[in-house]
Parts: sequence; C-alpha cells; structure tokens
Amino acid sequence: MKLDYRLTVLVGLGFMTVSAFWSLYDFVIPMIMLKAFEFGDTMAGVVMSLDNVLALFMLPLFGMLSDNTSTRMGRRMPYILGGTAMAVVSMLIIPYAVMANKLGLFIVALALALLSMSLYRSPAVALMPDVTPKPLRSKGNAVINLMGAVGGIMVLAMVALLAPDKANINYWPLFLGTAGVMVVGVIILKLTVNEPAEVIKMRHNSATLGIDVEEAEHDDTLVTHERLPKEYRKSLIFILLSVALWFMGYNAVTSAFSKYAMVSLNMQESQSASILMVASIAAIISFIPVGILSSRIGRKKMILVGVVVLATVFGTSAFYTGFNPLLFVSFALAGIAWAAINVNSLPMVLEMSKGANIGRYTGYYYTASMAAQVITPIISGALLEHLGYHTLMPYGALFVGLAFLTMMMVNHGDSKPIIGPSKLELFDVAD
Repeated sequence: MKLDYRLTVLVGLGFMTVSAFWSLYDFVIPMIMLKAFEFGDTMAGVVMSLDNVLALFMLPLFGMLSDNTSTRMGRRMPYILGGTAMAVVSMLIIPYAVMANKLGLFIVALALALLSMSLYRSPAVALMPDVTPKPLRSKGNAVINLMGAVGGIMVLAMVALLAPDKANINYWPLFLGTAGVMVVGVIILKLTVNEPAEVIKMRHNSATLGIDVEEAEHDDTLVTHERLPKEYRKSLIFILLSVALWFMGYNAVTSAFSKYAMVSLNMQESQSASILMVASIAAIISFIPVGILSSRIGRKKMILVGVVVLATVFGTSAFYTGFNPLLFVSFALAGIAWAAINVNSLPMVLEMSKGANIGRYTGYYYTASMAAQVITPIISGALLEHLGYHTLMPYGALFVGLAFLTMMMVNHGDSKPIIGPSKLELFDVAD
C-alpha cells in the first residue's frame, strides 16, 4: 500500500490556504490595531482572541456538519469553496477600512473573515483522512501540514518584502497577495480532486486489505460512542491540558512578537517577519529528523525535549535589548522545538480514538488549543500594557514549562507507526 502523493499534495492545498490566512492575521492585524487605530494592548489582546472564541465552537460544529453533508461535490468541498470565497471578500474590506480610518467597518470585516475561516478549516483538514487509508494517514498528515507550512512561509515572505514602514498603513499589497494565494489554491483543489470518487476509491481499497470493511458498504460516516477506559481518559485529559498550556505560551509570543520587536527591540516589521520566517523554515527542515528520533525514543519523550528547548529559548530571549543576529538562532531553535511538540501531540490524541470517531477526537484537540488561545492574548495583552513588554518572553517560558509537568502524567498514545519505516510517515504535524 502506497500513499498517493499527488492526490495528497492537491488535498493539502486547502490547508495551505488556511495557513496563509492565519500567517497574515497573526502578523498584520496587531500592527493595524497599533498603528491605524491606536488600540491599547489589552483591547488588542481581546480582538486577537476573537478568532479563537469563534473557533472554540465553530470548528467542531462545522466538522460535524460536514460529516453529515451530502452533495455532488462531496461532504467537505462545499464548505471549502464557500468559506474561501467569503473569507477573501471580507478580508479585502480590511485594508480599505484601515486606509479610510473606519473602525466599525474594520471590526465587521474582521469578524466576517474570522467566521468564514471557521466555516471551512475543519472540513479542509478532514478531507485528507477521507481520501487516505488509515495506515497511510500519518504520511498524509505530514504532507498536508508541509503544504500548510509552505502557505505560511509564502505570506511571511510577502510581509518581509511588502510590509509598510512604521508610519505607513497601506496594507493592500499584503492582503491582495494573500487573497491570491487562497483563490488559486482552492481553484486548483476543486479542478483536480473529485472528492466523492476519491472517497469511494479509498473505502474500497481499504476493504480489499481488510481495513474498515463495513465502511465500503455505507455512504455515511460510522460513529462510535464507546467510552474510553479510565486510564486512557486520564492520559487524554493530561495531553489536552498540555496542549492548552504550550499553546498559551507559544501563541502569546507569536501573536505579539511584531509589536514586541518594534517597541522593545526597535526593529522594523520586515526584520521581525524574517525572524518568524526563519523559525518556520527551521521547523520544516527538522520534520524528518524529528520524526526519526520520535520513532526511536517515543512521542512522549520527543515532546518533553521540545518543551524544554522551547521554554529555554523563550526564557533566554528576554535578555535581548535590541536586534541581534543571535535572534535568528534562538527562533530557529524555537521552530525545531515547536515541530517536535506538534509532530507528536495530535497523533497521541488520535491514538486513543476509533477509526469512526477521529473527527470527534480531532475536535477535542482543537478545543484545547483554541481555549488556550482565547485566554492567552487577553492575559498577555494586559501584562504588556500594565507591566511592560519585558513580560512577554517570561510569560511564554512559564506556560510552556508547565506543560512539562502535565506531559509527565500521560501514559498512553505513544504507539509505534502501523507500517514499516518511512521518513514522511514519522512526522505528523498538527495545526
């Protein structure tokens, strides 16, 4: 059994568009609020948490709705196409509102863009396992997340080249460029992937190999409500707590880094974008070696190593007082550490699921990560505003460090891959 790499790359275009949008959102929206509308850090933190508030409820909702959708285009494609169209239209209103200094229009357009992204994010992720047999889903997940990383790097590269200077609020080139990436990606996906046919093909191929034979005879997704044994529930709870904690630390740093770099380190936006881009590139380069190490020492140990490195990087970064080339080294290490964590965390959660309820367990993972990202911009924003920007890096180090303690309580989810050694299979990456 071999993974259809061509199909998986094409399916990954959906996730690439999602990552492109969030890279733009995380970097540019804080700068718009600071430069164009002069938001305080606490209020900016509240606004930056809105996407996570929506996602907390909308991602599981639209994941389940797409499970029960039946159209000629398939279950996921209507959400991907409709959500992308709505997101592109609404996000292009944002630079107009900024240039026209219309705060109300900016808030409305931002809210619509976030709602649109929530509509199709889960279906875009779910499309890969829909068309990929179970033993190959680790490889498939690796491929689509590489596509997501490519989308993020493309936008960070645009930011590095096109970001306005400190006094300029013209963000049209960045929004137009990102919208172009999203539109082209989704059009190629629709023209090249016949979702219903690929789903039927996958189910029959699986059945011939004795995998989920019953699913080949049903059009609807089978759902199981079997209760986890007590010891597995304990591990699931602690892995989800760990996910929440390291997202609280990591998200606080990445969402406020552009402002932190400008205010505390007197850096240009292009410089801070380059530093974040280095972190992303380092993560991509590290995927394969991290996966190989994970297969040898285990998922849990690899996560713990990543947690220690990430907490150390954030803690030591607090000592920088201005731009220093060593920042590139620090954030390259942060990217590798974050990859080590994410390569293994979602697979540990899904290891405790059944084939028919993978969507539900994926929802558990996103609920934990999004709940953390609802809370952390508000808390960290208040600290930035009332105590100072010097609190950002210690804050990130503290919460990532706490995840080490909760991960020590996880005793399940560390199974080996189903099929033989394959470099791509060994590095599952979560969003």
